[in-house]
Amino acid sequence: MKRRSLLTLFPAASVLLAYRASGAPPPQPTLTDAGFAISVQCWSLKEFTLFEAIEMASAAGAGGVEIYAGQKIGGELGDLKLSVDLNDSQIQILQAHLAKNNIAAVNFGVVPISKDETEARKTFEFAKKMGLYGVTTESLASIDTLEKLAKEYDIKVCFHNHPKPTALWNPDTVWNALQGRHANLGFCADIGHWASSGLDPVAVIKKVAPRVHAFHMKDRESIEKPSRDRPFGTGVIDLIAILNEVRKHGFAGNVTIEYEFNWKTNLPEIAQCVGYLRAYSKRPA
Repeated sequence: MKRRSLLTLFPAASVLLAYRASGAPPPQPTLTDAGFAISVQCWSLKEFTLFEAIEMASAAGAGGVEIYAGQKIGGELGDLKLSVDLNDSQIQILQAHLAKNNIAAVNFGVVPISKDETEARKTFEFAKKMGLYGVTTESLASIDTLEKLAKEYDIKVCFHNHPKPTALWNPDTVWNALQGRHANLGFCADIGHWASSGLDPVAVIKKVAPRVHAFHMKDRESIEKPSRDRPFGTGVIDLIAILNEVRKHGFAGNVTIEYEFNWKTNLPEIAQCVGYLRAYSKRPA
């Protein structure tokens, strides 16, 4: 089923999804007054099905979700796991559940993407059918293929970092690779993992802000060593300085809350993070 027929069948979904053109930001219903989307990484709710995670993210006040491969979908799709191999009927069911909960899927990852164009195209076709803003990956070795497809599909490619000693822990690795590349290629800045690597997230953002397309936003107990996630505003990371900096460069992507603590009972803390971002979004630019 083509995307046009999906939008015809689900008018509410058309509001959420009809935004893809010329590097467009996430769908308008997800955007805050500050121009960015607030979403929840469904990995934060990995103890639940995707349908439940969508409902919980909506209840927390978020406008979007970042979906990841391997989560059981739930609902009428039962134990079927999310993947780029979903057929059009299954995607239609997922989109309908998103629309029912007044929420949009804005990003997909973290997902490995092959150098092989035929294989990589599967991820971009899935992202197009879902109406996504971007895909999150650490497949920097596939950058030539990713650049070609990011331009063709007009979808952001957001390079994510895990902590030291993983391949992309040092932001200079991605920063240097992006020089001279298409504007649709950039960072998914996981500021918590930078902190775990002994980096000051504010200092990193001041360098890479023009290329930040998305966040895995976290607050932490420490920026000198690994520590657990905290509700936004209760840790030591200067989230306001980080958001202020990217907004200077016209940031209009998704600020995705990734809360990796209290896995089965973290919805109140996720809601607190959403509230923090919504309060921030009311601040003057």
